[in-house]
Amino acid sequence: MPLSVPRGPDQGRRGLDTTFTAVRAARSRALVRVTVLGSGDAFGSGGRLHSAYLVESGGATFLLDCGPTILQSLKSAGHDTGRIDFVLVSHLHGDHFGGVPFLFMEYIYERPRTRPLGVHGPPGTERRVRALFAALYEKNAQMPTPFAVRFEELEPGTTRDLGGVQVSAFRVPHTPELVALGYRIEAGGRSILYSGDSAWTEEFIARSRGADLFICECSTYETRLDIHVAYPEIAARARELGCKRLLLSHLGAEPLRHLPDITLECARDGMTVEL
Repeated sequence: MPLSVPRGPDQGRRGLDTTFTAVRAARSRALVRVTVLGSGDAFGSGGRLHSAYLVESGGATFLLDCGPTILQSLKSAGHDTGRIDFVLVSHLHGDHFGGVPFLFMEYIYERPRTRPLGVHGPPGTERRVRALFAALYEKNAQMPTPFAVRFEELEPGTTRDLGGVQVSAFRVPHTPELVALGYRIEAGGRSILYSGDSAWTEEFIARSRGADLFICECSTYETRLDIHVAYPEIAARARELGCKRLLLSHLGAEPLRHLPDITLECARDGMTVEL
């Protein structure tokens, strides 16, 4: 018969607490968490917020796009704005990068920051962000920030290691006057594909192979455009995608009207995906 080891009244509880803490720590190290901060289009269809996704991994915390509603969405979900290491901008339309100057103001006044902030995006990112900052907060834009802003402009085909996060940029078909990027991201042993704004492209088939999550835009339903994906287009090709999970986002008025008819998973503001 095994001997029973005497324990104090709190020892068992401490042991359980230690075990739970260890399990939570191990889980957090292995987990990549994606929070949908904004799943709407440029027009805020359905009252949805502008494009932004918070990615939390063991190596870094970063934003995929940063629409103008970024601070509302971060704070309403209780996220610490100071934890963001860098921002990945898909393209230079306002609903995707218009929140960057508000992050700057947050870090100047509300959540003082001294460590650098990376802002990575397509060619023209630094010029456009600085111009927008000057238009919104002219005096602040003329003064040095208490933290370094490290701009990097990514050409299609570029691969970067950003704090242990592998980022591969590729061009997607959107409006012809600018370079629009999609991203394949490897973080914490997980893989995320992000379309940004794009028409349907066969490149999604190849790029989605082995991805744990593919966040794909779906702006229209009946209307077919050469700059956005319509739901019937992606529904017809979804079985060819090699991702484990497909999440439709950047939802416009048409797909929102047809939600009862849509069989693919649609993003919601505030939802969290754990990979």
